[in-house]
Amino acid sequence: MTTTALAVLAFAAWHLFLTGLIWASRAFLIVTTGKAANSFKPDGTDVSPFSARLCRAHANTYENAPYILGLMLLALVTGHGAITDGLALAVVGARVLQSLIHLASTSVMAVQARFLFFVIQWGIAVYWAWKMFSMSTVA
Repeated sequence: MTTTALAVLAFAAWHLFLTGLIWASRAFLIVTTGKAANSFKPDGTDVSPFSARLCRAHANTYENAPYILGLMLLALVTGHGAITDGLALAVVGARVLQSLIHLASTSVMAVQARFLFFVIQWGIAVYWAWKMFSMSTVA
């Protein structure tokens, strides 16, 4: 498995993990408190501040998936994995760190750190897109 393919798997696994946390916390509340399964707000604000942060971290992950996963998958299917291999795990690591900070706190410092990890992901994606566009105009 190439580094890029491993990063795609890791990104998907991280998203599955966050989804599982939402599912497990809601299932726990349904079983222990009798809360109706159809009564949860999508943003998690009706459960707890942590639940709201968890739902937002989950949403951040799928909101950024199209360009992060899209570029990695494009590189894989076009045989240009060398473009993404070097930074593929770094972009996933930045995604995980952004989510973990989001789960931990909404302090000013935490929000600034979260933004830094977002900018790292975005910058890597812009670099990959530029490299892929450059490759497509050479041929």
